[in-house]
Amino acid sequence: MTSRRQFIQIIPFASTALLAYHPAFAADPPMVDEKDPQAVALGYVADAARADKAKFKTYAEGQNCTVCQLYQGKAGAAAGPCTLFAGKQVSSKGWCVAWAKKA
Repeated sequence: MTSRRQFIQIIPFASTALLAYHPAFAADPPMVDEKDPQAVALGYVADAARADKAKFKTYAEGQNCTVCQLYQGKAGAAAGPCTLFAGKQVSSKGWCVAWAKKA
């Protein structure tokens, strides 16, 4: 028989396990839409080759999300999370004005 103290100690582990296997947490987050107000403000494009070079003079050839310090995706992945767009993914080939060279 489980005592009340043991039951209370088990609750955090059980709830974490249930949340980890919930389908909503297993799905990939949505991609950032280029028309999203935050994306527009940052000049985000899913393909760095389409960056507005006249408007964003800081853009240079070879800059993309893969080599940005803010990009948190895995190497070789097509998309991944970015610290600027919470709960969404950006294209690894994307670019925005907040681009910062990865250390």
